[in-house]
Amino acid sequence: MAQPCREVFAYFPSWKWHHRGFLVNPATIDYTKYTAINYAFFQPLDDGSITTFDPVADKTLLLGEIKTDAPPGYSKWNGLGTPQWHLPETSLVSKAHENGLKVLISVGGWTLSKHFSSIAASELKRRRFAQSCNELVRTYGIDGIDIDWEYPGYATNHGSAADGPNLTLLLRTIRDSLDFMEKNEGRHLLLTAAFGVAPSRMDDIEWNGVVPELDFVNLMTYDFYGSNFSLTNHNSPLFAPKNGIVGFDLNSVVQYLMSNYRVPPGKINIGVAFYGRSLKTRNEPDLHVTSRKVPDSFTFPDAKGAPSFYSIIANQSLFNYYWDELAEAPYLKGKNSLNTFVSFDDENSVARKARYVLDNGLAGAIVWDITGDYVETEPGSKVVAWTPLAKALSDALCNRWVFGSDKSPSAIFSLRQTEKLPLLLPRVYHRTYAPRLANTYHPILSKKEKRRLKKQWKRSQIKQRKKVQTGLPDRYFDGGW
Repeated sequence: MAQPCREVFAYFPSWKWHHRGFLVNPATIDYTKYTAINYAFFQPLDDGSITTFDPVADKTLLLGEIKTDAPPGYSKWNGLGTPQWHLPETSLVSKAHENGLKVLISVGGWTLSKHFSSIAASELKRRRFAQSCNELVRTYGIDGIDIDWEYPGYATNHGSAADGPNLTLLLRTIRDSLDFMEKNEGRHLLLTAAFGVAPSRMDDIEWNGVVPELDFVNLMTYDFYGSNFSLTNHNSPLFAPKNGIVGFDLNSVVQYLMSNYRVPPGKINIGVAFYGRSLKTRNEPDLHVTSRKVPDSFTFPDAKGAPSFYSIIANQSLFNYYWDELAEAPYLKGKNSLNTFVSFDDENSVARKARYVLDNGLAGAIVWDITGDYVETEPGSKVVAWTPLAKALSDALCNRWVFGSDKSPSAIFSLRQTEKLPLLLPRVYHRTYAPRLANTYHPILSKKEKRRLKKQWKRSQIKQRKKVQTGLPDRYFDGGW
C-alpha cells in the first residue's frame, strides 16, 4: 500500500477518539497517508512505572473492541488490559500493521510530565520506567516508545537544572532495555522523543548524549505564538514573519539544531499542525496587531479557541483568507465586525513544509494531530469525505505536488472542487503587504443549494455550542515555551 516517501508520524490523542461520534477510529483512518502512529498519551507515575490515562480508550484502541464476556466494569479498570478480552483484529495496532504502519506509545505530554524530573534523577526509577516501556511493547504489540517530556529544565512543570544530563541517562536506559527485548522480538524497536523548540528549551538538552539513543528527534514546531501574546502572529510559520521573536519559526529551529548542536538532518522530523490558533483583537483583526490575549472560544467552542482544520473549514464563511509570503503561512481575518484572527496551516503551507523536508534532507514530519483534518461529507454526517492536509503532505513528500501553480488559493479551490469537498464560502486572497485585495472565488452553487448549506452550517453551530462536554481534556502540545 502506497505511503509517504518520508516519515510521517501522526499523533492520535486518546481523548479525540470520543469526538464527533467516534468519527476517527481504527476502521476509518486512512493509513496510506502516514508511516507510523504515535498513540498519546500514557502517564508516568512517580515511582517510574507507566499506566493508562484513559482506560476505556487506551484498551479499546490498542487491544481491540472489548468482548461481551469480559468481566463487568472491565473497560474502566486501571491497568494495561488483558488481550484475551478483546477482539484483536479491531485494534489500532492490528489495522496499522495490516497496512504496513508502525505504532508507538507516547508517554507524557503537557499535562502528564510532572514526574519525569524525579524519574530521570533516580537510577531505580529509570530502570522501572524502562521495564514499563518493555511491558507496553509486550502487551500491545507496538513498535516502540515516544517520550514527550514537556520540558526538561522547565521549572513550571517540576523541572530542574539536572534534567539535561538525567534525560540522557533515562533515554540510554530505555534504549538498552529495548535492545535487550529486540533479541526475543526479532525486530527493531523504535525510540523517539518530542522536544520543545524555543531556544531556551533546546539549550537544556544534551544533544550529543540523546541523539545517539534516538531513532528520530520530533520537533514541536507549532504553538510559536499562542493565546497569551499581545500581538497576533503565526501558530506555525515556516520562515520568520515580518515581526516576531527571533527563532520562533520552523526554519530557524532546524538550522539552529543542525549548526549549533550538529543534530543530523536524517534524524529530524519537523512538526506540522493540523490545527490553528485564534485570538480576539482589540480592533479590526489583522496580522501583527494588538490582541486581547484570549482565544475566540465562541466561534470555536469545541476546541477552546484552538480549532482543528475541519472546524476552520466549517466556519470559514465568517472569515477572509490571506497569505503571508515571508512566513509562507495562511491566516484568516474575521468579517462583519468579527474581531478574530486565526493562524493555521492549509494545503499550501503544509506542502511547503514537506518541500522543506526534501530540500534539507530531513527524515520527515510529525503531525499533531491525526484527527484534525478528517473532514466530513457535511457537518454531523459522521462520514469521512477526505483528509486534505494529510494528502497535501504525502503528495509533496513524494513530489506529486506541483509548486508554482499552487501559489494562489484558486489552486486549492479547484482541488477542493475536484475532491467534491463541500464548499461553504468564497475564499479571498492577497499578498500580505499588497495594497489591495486580489480575486474573490465563488463556488458554483444554485441559490437553493446555498440556502441549504447556510441553514446546515447554522444548525451545526447551534449544535456545537449546546454540545455536552465529555469531561475529557482538549489538550494538545503546548509547543515549547
